[in-house]
Amino acid sequence: MKSLANKFSFYVSILLYLVFNLRLKGDGAGNIETVGSIQATAWQIAHTAPYIAGFTYLVIAVLQYMSDGEKLPWDRSFRLFLAFGILAGLLFAIWEYAGVKE
Repeated sequence: MKSLANKFSFYVSILLYLVFNLRLKGDGAGNIETVGSIQATAWQIAHTAPYIAGFTYLVIAVLQYMSDGEKLPWDRSFRLFLAFGILAGLLFAIWEYAGVKE
């Protein structure tokens, strides 16, 4: 990472990944439980991260194949992971909060 703007956008991507995977737990009376929210968020990330990492690995493999074996820098690979994680977090949030019951 070369410039300040590049570092800033990298940290914003991490923050957005956490926000989109944030899961809030309440006590039913409108109060949010902090410990329950942290546990639910960690559970969400733990369940989706392996799938996102695998999909990112496949995309990186295709990109490297298309560029004749030239490797991607680690920050670009991690940004791809974050982008796919943000999309997955959004889709799972829509699924969970849209009223779908298990």
